[in-house]
Amino acid sequence: MAAPLALVCGAGAFPLAVADAAAADGRSLFLIGIRGAADPAIAKYPHAWAGMGRVSRMFRLFRESGAREVVFVGAVPRPSFSLDFVPDLRFIRTMISVLGAGDDGMLRVLTRELEREGLVLRGVHEVAPGLILPAGPLGRHQPSAEAVRAAKLGFDVLDALGPFDIGQGAVVADKRVVAIEAAEGTDRMLARAGEMRAAGLIKVPSSRCVFVKAARRGQDLRLDTPAIGVETVARTKAAGLSGIAVAAGQVMTPDLAALIAAADREGLFILGMDTAR
Repeated sequence: MAAPLALVCGAGAFPLAVADAAAADGRSLFLIGIRGAADPAIAKYPHAWAGMGRVSRMFRLFRESGAREVVFVGAVPRPSFSLDFVPDLRFIRTMISVLGAGDDGMLRVLTRELEREGLVLRGVHEVAPGLILPAGPLGRHQPSAEAVRAAKLGFDVLDALGPFDIGQGAVVADKRVVAIEAAEGTDRMLARAGEMRAAGLIKVPSSRCVFVKAARRGQDLRLDTPAIGVETVARTKAAGLSGIAVAAGQVMTPDLAALIAAADREGLFILGMDTAR
């Protein structure tokens, strides 16, 4: 039998979505759920559990499963030292080696640790490409010409900010960037944009306002693939925007059909744009 693909599963719908897509493509799987984060529903596949910080156990599970390729998917909450979080020595050594290194440095260290064990790090775009949003309009609604121009401005701004590791999203109102995603994440950024509109600080018609999402310039998608979902659509609508523009080939969703259906219901467009430079 072919070696299974190992999925290290954090929180949210994405781990199971990736597992289902990979299984539908004929891959055998072994899932490792992070305790306190992963959905118990991962039990539908061969699986085991590992506590946050138990890196040595995780690598032992990789070996025992026979896996040769590994995917990390899903959010993992920032740990706090407690009885539920007792890190092992390998975790501590790894964390010390990435202090101040940022996402790229963490990826290099993680890749090196996996290679030492004869493993290869893969990304969602490699094992479940059907979850990655393609180029072109998705759904019934089309963006206005002003919204497309606003989206291009948003992508230009995100590209310029990429070297500073500032986030993956922005809200643009016509020719003005009104919000940039930082440490608060996409949901709170969209909420902030909605509060500004409610306060009268954004007076541009919705047809000219757009939420844009893209990977940072040079970002390796194997460790952190930007994502949107049905809830993103609802928050975009609540913020008074006309739609979502994503960098084609860089952003994933757990259920493309559900995403399009939600946008159609809310009267929003979804547009995949080519941002290659």
